[in-house]
Amino acid sequence: MLALGAALLLAMPARSAEHPLDPLSFEEFWQALEILRDGERLDAATRFSRFALQEPPKEAVLAWREGDELPRSAYALVRQGNDSFEAVIDLAAGEIASWTPLEDMQPNWHQEEFGKVVAKVLQHPDFVAGLKRRGIEDVTFLQCATIPPGYYDTEDERGRRLGYVNCSDVRGVRNTWARGVPGLTAVVDLETDAVVRVVDEGGDATVAMTNSDYHATPHSKPREVRGPIHVSQPLGPGFELDGYQVSWQKWRFHVRPDDRAGLVVSLARYMDDDGGERQVLYEGHLSEVFVPYMDPSFTWYRRNFIDSGEFSAGGLTQPLMPGRDCPDHAVYFDAVRFEPNGRPTTSPNNICLFEREVGDPSWRHAGGKAESRAARDLVARAAMVIGNYDYLLDWVFRQDGSIAAAVGATGILEAKGVAAATAGEDPQADAHGHFMARHIVAVNHDHYFSFRLDVDVDGQRNSFVADRLRTQMLPEEHPRRSLWTVATEMAQTEADAKFDINLDRPALWRVVSENRTNHVGYPTSYHLMPGRNARTLLTEDDWPRRRAGFISHHLWVTPQRDDERWAAGDHPTLSDRGHGLPTWTAANRDLADTDIVLWHTLGMHHFPRAEDWPVMPVMWQGFELRPFDFFDRNPALDLP
Repeated sequence: MLALGAALLLAMPARSAEHPLDPLSFEEFWQALEILRDGERLDAATRFSRFALQEPPKEAVLAWREGDELPRSAYALVRQGNDSFEAVIDLAAGEIASWTPLEDMQPNWHQEEFGKVVAKVLQHPDFVAGLKRRGIEDVTFLQCATIPPGYYDTEDERGRRLGYVNCSDVRGVRNTWARGVPGLTAVVDLETDAVVRVVDEGGDATVAMTNSDYHATPHSKPREVRGPIHVSQPLGPGFELDGYQVSWQKWRFHVRPDDRAGLVVSLARYMDDDGGERQVLYEGHLSEVFVPYMDPSFTWYRRNFIDSGEFSAGGLTQPLMPGRDCPDHAVYFDAVRFEPNGRPTTSPNNICLFEREVGDPSWRHAGGKAESRAARDLVARAAMVIGNYDYLLDWVFRQDGSIAAAVGATGILEAKGVAAATAGEDPQADAHGHFMARHIVAVNHDHYFSFRLDVDVDGQRNSFVADRLRTQMLPEEHPRRSLWTVATEMAQTEADAKFDINLDRPALWRVVSENRTNHVGYPTSYHLMPGRNARTLLTEDDWPRRRAGFISHHLWVTPQRDDERWAAGDHPTLSDRGHGLPTWTAANRDLADTDIVLWHTLGMHHFPRAEDWPVMPVMWQGFELRPFDFFDRNPALDLP
């Protein structure tokens, strides 16, 4: 075990694997490529949409002990021309374990596809004519991208890999999101490299030439922030690292970067007073991100992005900036990403780990002698960048046995140019958004985040219960008229375990152990406590909701399966309806006294405001896993 001193507060480089859940190392990427080449599955034209650790089965990970043979495999989504294959490469055996054609599904975009067919679009007569109608005859400074559209099961979509090309005029600005060419879209076929059609919605709007940069300029003056606050740990951090394994006070867990999930926390255990480890969370990670826009025009209604599944090629996380994204005293983990040809590159500072004290007490009481204990958290953080949005992703371990997860949304709003300069000139200009600047309207949209939580409360024999709070009427002769009581209901099957937050029908959601009780006889459990949330307003027959079916409920519960990891399905790009959670739960499998997984959906309706422009202040949403009868008393009583 490596105890870090002050002199070692540097990035922890990507290293050779020492644990079954460690990410692929630089050397393992190359090993996998060589195995594919030797198996005649790789040439100079081969491209990769995914390339990551193939997690061993959960049973094998739990059985593994240091010194055992290390199971190591890579998963690759391989593109050979217009054909795609899912490959599992056994690194220990040095062979391709499986090579399966991807049928009736589309792989996620690989990085080179964003620029595909753009040159042809800029020469297409209909697109050129559309540009001229907007006063653009020189395309030198246009920046165009091909992105996956939402799927609507039209005849021209079925079985095709279609992309939509839009352009921006990027002259003289850093914030190019405000410079879109309004109402002009080219539909392209990425398999034939053909322009299918150009959609010109007309109108008299031109590119909004307003400067919406947020970067410092020579003429800007930062505000004065007096009294610098210094946070330091002169004796080094209070945690210890052994590769990707973390020990902090009574917590033990594994953390790793992941190209699609961003950050994965695994094997979270809490040490009891006798030094034994109690299982809490086998694995937790962000499973999917869905962002549908609320504008009926062709340019916008097809923007319903299944972000994690569609845009994760090469990895979603970006390097964190020390002292800004994370405190000065944070420790960093590098990640290994891959280029479209599969070759690995090192990405520095992709995860930071730090302790924080924000001045809050863990507990206090002032009856008689005043007592209070300062709280300290341990935070693992990554930053996912998906187009215009940045998402900070936090996993927070607390001294009282709680684990919190949070998403902080920031970045730049997607906006459109309109002919009207300000609000009130044209009621239709901001009918589906809000003015941010002259001629710029940010479009209304939603954010949905699905978290996969493989909770193991004192082992894998668990059940799920909902503690429903109900009004009890009291007899006429009683001075009180009503109070509330608790009725605990156990979910027997998946049909019983689809839940929505309803303040008129409150309930506590808990995973309970089937083999351990606390000192007064209650089964040990963990409570999923939601935070701020929203419910979808899309109708059940709307294609965006049908494709991202997980947004229909705030909580789903399923039996644990190694191959069920992504809430909208393994391959949601250009997908039709019902993949992922709706399909799995249709089997209505048993949930009682088994290994179960929680899928929690965070939702946010984003009606843009002026303060969100030109860059959005971070807005946090999250939830908490809290011990409920897991301990015999407050586990933080021993804080100094």
